[in-house]
Amino acid sequence: MSVLSLDQKLAILSDAAKYDASCASSGGAKRDSRDGKGLGSVTGSGICHAYAPDGRCISLLKILMTNFCIYDCAYCINRVSSNVKRARFSPEEVIHLTLEFYRRNYIEGLFLSSGIIRSPDDTMADMVRIARTLRQEHRFRGYIHLKTIPDADPKLIEEAGLYADRLSINVELPTDTAVKSYAPEKSPDQIRKAMADVRILKEERKERSFSGKRPPKFAPAGQSTQMIVGADGANDATILHTSTRLYSSYRLKRVYYSAFSPIPDASATLPLIKPPLMREHRLYQADWLLRFYGFELDEITGATQGGNLDLEVDPKLAWALANRHVFPVDVNRADRETLLRVPGFGTRTVTRILNTRRHRSLRYEDLQRMGANLKNARPFITLPGWSPRNTLDAADLRARFAPPPEQLSLF
Repeated sequence: MSVLSLDQKLAILSDAAKYDASCASSGGAKRDSRDGKGLGSVTGSGICHAYAPDGRCISLLKILMTNFCIYDCAYCINRVSSNVKRARFSPEEVIHLTLEFYRRNYIEGLFLSSGIIRSPDDTMADMVRIARTLRQEHRFRGYIHLKTIPDADPKLIEEAGLYADRLSINVELPTDTAVKSYAPEKSPDQIRKAMADVRILKEERKERSFSGKRPPKFAPAGQSTQMIVGADGANDATILHTSTRLYSSYRLKRVYYSAFSPIPDASATLPLIKPPLMREHRLYQADWLLRFYGFELDEITGATQGGNLDLEVDPKLAWALANRHVFPVDVNRADRETLLRVPGFGTRTVTRILNTRRHRSLRYEDLQRMGANLKNARPFITLPGWSPRNTLDAADLRARFAPPPEQLSLF
């Protein structure tokens, strides 16, 4: 087998990492190197090698240490039975790339994941070595996110948390049955145990010792997880129920949803469910409503048939259309909880409304200045300068929000 150059390895392993959902550095420790004692910094802005909702590209070196893997998960392109081009970085090569990319101002941190080589312990030990060397020998103060391996020795995961800003452990699929069917070498119980260990370690590190000193921080940006959606038959209600349980049980910062893309030689073993990226997008929106808008799970998933979210309109709008009797809402009188249920009103807009109401009544023109999405909000609100009249009773109200039909291509 020919020896691959560093550039060739980077091309292979950065492409392979696109299936790992990355995240921002928000919540990480505030470190910088302006004192001349280190290299790199963690800023207040988010850092990840991904596109933010507003289209910004946030830079982070996002790679796999290797795409070799001893596991044979049916949904994973890097599984042992997959015919993909393989490559492997040594720990020294990952360290070199991180430092050189940072010095050239290409990146602001490192997102490192890996296939399993030799054993979970060997792989996790190499990942910890990379983070430890960056922090201790090179004084690297940038953001580090490690995708940890639940089957690895808990001591290795504990050490990883001393050097990484964020740890993540993948739950893989929405149900235990699906994990056992499509990733039989992985144990849902072991995954949950590893996530619980991370939560406990993080909480223990918040407490001061008897002498009043705080122990070293452990994964200051918390932990997250990733869930493949569409590889099994789970509907959106099941997926969101699992996410809700994960948030409460492990104090997760984020559950990342990853739409399954069928892999050529896996089509025979996986169900023919091909969710569009729009399904992934709707799950994120619903996740946000559950966490920050006071919605209950059955409210969101009950707005449509079969426990799946409406792909044509966002979950809040779908709920409003199914509950028209709640509207129109008087913007000058409604409480915070009610205002948060108005389509087109985000948390910032609602806060601005409530703050302004302390001093005067609002008019329609005020909502425009506050940044409300009035295209969505108009049928559901009333205030001086605007009344929806009979809009809520219109039979075609949903059609006004749904995207226009498209002509399908024959080829």
